[in-house]
Amino acid sequence: MSDTTILHVHAREVLDSRGRPTVEVEIALGGGRTASAIAPSGASTGSAEAVELRDHKDAWYAGLGVRGAVANVNTIIAPALVGQDAARQSEVDALLIELDGSPQKSRLGGNALIAVSLAAAHAGALGRQVPLYQHLHELLQDWTAKNGFRDNLFPQCALPPPMTNMISGGLHAGGNLDFQDVLIMPLGAPDYPTCLEWIVRVYRRLGALLRERGYEGWLVGDEGGYGPRLKTNREAVALVVEAIEKSELEPGREVAIALDVAATHFFRDGQYHLQAEGGRVLSSEQMIARLEQWVDEFPIFSIEDGLAEEDWSGWEKLTARLGDRVQLVGDDLFTTNAARIQTGIRRGAANSVLVKVNQIGTLTETMAAMALGRQANMALVVSARSGETEDSTIADLAVAASAEQIKIGSIVRSERLVKYNRLLKIAESVNVWRPARAPTCSNLFALDSRTGGVVFSVRARAGGRKNAVGGEIDGALRVSVTQAPEKGKANKAIIGLLSKALGVKKSALTLVAGETSSRKKFQVQGLNSETLQSRLKSLSPGE
Repeated sequence: MSDTTILHVHAREVLDSRGRPTVEVEIALGGGRTASAIAPSGASTGSAEAVELRDHKDAWYAGLGVRGAVANVNTIIAPALVGQDAARQSEVDALLIELDGSPQKSRLGGNALIAVSLAAAHAGALGRQVPLYQHLHELLQDWTAKNGFRDNLFPQCALPPPMTNMISGGLHAGGNLDFQDVLIMPLGAPDYPTCLEWIVRVYRRLGALLRERGYEGWLVGDEGGYGPRLKTNREAVALVVEAIEKSELEPGREVAIALDVAATHFFRDGQYHLQAEGGRVLSSEQMIARLEQWVDEFPIFSIEDGLAEEDWSGWEKLTARLGDRVQLVGDDLFTTNAARIQTGIRRGAANSVLVKVNQIGTLTETMAAMALGRQANMALVVSARSGETEDSTIADLAVAASAEQIKIGSIVRSERLVKYNRLLKIAESVNVWRPARAPTCSNLFALDSRTGGVVFSVRARAGGRKNAVGGEIDGALRVSVTQAPEKGKANKAIIGLLSKALGVKKSALTLVAGETSSRKKFQVQGLNSETLQSRLKSLSPGE
């Protein structure tokens, strides 16, 4: 019998950080070894997420109990998994999906399935006697190779910089603010331990600053961020920037701002309703203008869910306006769902993916979402939920995927610190540090037949993989170059990349006048629009 053969599966009801029930699963292997995992739970949830199964008609925990989901593990899933190989994650997850059989895991419960799936990953690593991050890294490499993704999507394990809550609002802190979180990102830290010290320094200084201004500087929201009753959403950002300065760190260069807007939760009847601003109502265009104004005013690196989950046309406009300046992260927009991410790639909506394992329900489906985002040159932000536990799996997952960032919550409360501390332990073995990079935009080539050739547009951004040209789904081609200081050299570099990718001479490509440094149009001779479209679709990304 294999060392990773599953002998027994058992689930129980436990509590998360908000005192709400969730599902814990233990998997026993040969030799008495046991691995376990606990399902996280969200407060700000997208409509496309895997369904949490709760006992709503039961008085137990006021209807929030998960005894039904626990029973599904013990009576339906467990018998089917006994004898399976825990190290074969994709086979375990395929069986879970088949047993459930519903689009959003509503039959057996997304909370039941993700707890089993993560426990299997822990068991696989335990049986193989390797660290969890190494096991997950190998699973990612194996899965992408077998499913037609380009080689080297996940080349090495690396420590990601954290994105850490400072001030919370929305559903995380009783609705004191419309925007859900103001966070910081230590861009200039040379390593993970320094990163963590900077975060704690700013957090403590912010608390003192809030108290000095007469606000609550002790109580915190679900994820550990301060929950003061400020006058406006903007004031929260301004206070965090001031706390960075008073911590003797430089805003923008050493520590930047990230926003989790969670706009879906104040979007009604096609408009955005800001209760913290006296009930002000904004259109999609006005909401985009508001975010752009803040990007101009503050050192903002990342904006998560700046618009609602079904405001796709708004997301297209937001990405066109800001996608070459900041990281635009889809959370409710994508819900770690490969189909929704593919739609975002096709439509040029967002340039980054938030990864939450319980949004989709299994680890294999999470890997599919991550691979699709990474192949499209989108940043990956591995994230915790508002309802967390002592489970630290996402720390290993973020390292395994060399994620651009990890979003755990603030640096108080043990369900958060267990993940930060896990990263400190991993840092003793993994020496690769991944500093945050500048965002790259969705570079969709829009084809337009014109006299004298085909004109297509590209958005280019300094940073990212050097001299990389790649083809993506539905003809979306992305270009990322390390631009030379002189504008002319940058344009020549892009033309060189395009000529090689499209199979035409450099002389056949002409930069159309009147474009900005980040928005460029090229005219190509010798190809009609159908041929160009065909070549875009067939391109294989280069390194």
